[in-house]
Amino acid sequence: MKLRHIGWTLLTLIVLLAVAGGVVLAMNLRGEDPLPERAEAFNATPQMVERGRYLALAGNCAGCHTTRGGRPYEGGLPIETPFGTVYSSNLTPDDRTGIGSWSSAHFWRAMHNGRSKDGRLLYPAFPYPNFTKVTREDSDAIYAFLRSVAPAPAPNLAHRLRFPYDTQAALAVWRALSFKPETFVANAGKPAEWNRGAYLVDGLGHCIACHGSRNSLGATETKRGLSGGLIAIENWYAPSLNDPHEAGVADWPTADVVALLQTGVAPRGSVMGPMADVVFRSTQYLGDADLTAMASYLKDLPDMPKQEEQVTTKAPIRRDAGTMARGAKIYDQRCAYCHGDQGQGASGAYPPLAGNRAVNMAQPTNLIQVIAHGGFLPTTAGNPRPYGMPPFGQTLDASEVAAVLTYIRGSWGNDSAPVTQLDTMRR
Repeated sequence: MKLRHIGWTLLTLIVLLAVAGGVVLAMNLRGEDPLPERAEAFNATPQMVERGRYLALAGNCAGCHTTRGGRPYEGGLPIETPFGTVYSSNLTPDDRTGIGSWSSAHFWRAMHNGRSKDGRLLYPAFPYPNFTKVTREDSDAIYAFLRSVAPAPAPNLAHRLRFPYDTQAALAVWRALSFKPETFVANAGKPAEWNRGAYLVDGLGHCIACHGSRNSLGATETKRGLSGGLIAIENWYAPSLNDPHEAGVADWPTADVVALLQTGVAPRGSVMGPMADVVFRSTQYLGDADLTAMASYLKDLPDMPKQEEQVTTKAPIRRDAGTMARGAKIYDQRCAYCHGDQGQGASGAYPPLAGNRAVNMAQPTNLIQVIAHGGFLPTTAGNPRPYGMPPFGQTLDASEVAAVLTYIRGSWGNDSAPVTQLDTMRR
């Protein structure tokens, strides 16, 4: 009797596992069209190749698929994640190591469904959860461009992921829970310019990959939109684009938003860290119409301030007098020459620290990174000789970094929480 009971239990378990496996398989195949039995003829015109080059810039494809000093699009760039290291693949038209043997349908399936030519599921370090919204026409144009670059016989490197994240089974479960192929649907209530901006920001631009929060499985929480998030491993905080206290631009003139994306500097802000790389490699090359469209969309994002900032009244911030005195001395020795005795900065050169929302954000992460590693704006056509800040990580210890930031965040009208030594050590 007991053996029969065990047998039925095992049979039930097997059936349940089989059903679960079938559900996961079905969810991984949803929205996926079968590949044509024969490769369709693909005739790329010069206009299509040029459009593909432009779209590849919009998607910053080279940023991940080109190593420093390497050949364009040959891959091999290590992308650190909380689950291990993923290496970007070779996108050149080399038949053996690149996509030379891929058809346009294979490439579309990778963009839209996150599946490689051989059927393997792709890791979302390749942002197909955003690229899925790219149209087939644009996918074909990018494919045409990539086939025009010089072939590079660079073998793809094996990912270094921890178990079970290195298995296709685990990836299939993740996709079943976190990914669904989509198409971009224009908002009929918005003008064409706004919709073009939405297509670029949410699709090719994959802005949510940095400016969105992630759940415990590493998936972006799309319902929270561009509400900001810590960029894993790099330890930079991508500020909220919905929040006027962080990086929201709803009250900026459109021309200033365009200037920030095109040159890296604007009257009320500048870009550093990972965003400087985005401007350097991508957005500075976009046309005015597309940058204006992106600005239109970004300016119209709903105002979603952080929960802790929705409180209208708060107790006065207490600061240790000794820490403030120590920070003031460090500031006078290290910072005042460029940023001014009163944190006023220097127009066209060094940003003011007084009233600077990047200084006053609840997250001090980026300030710690800038002091430790330096802050450098991108070199762009509109700002060919940008001013930068040298790194102080080798001259200031953790307690000194905390002291000077506490002083800056509590002076000249700034009223933000002190930075602790523990904060600096976490970054």
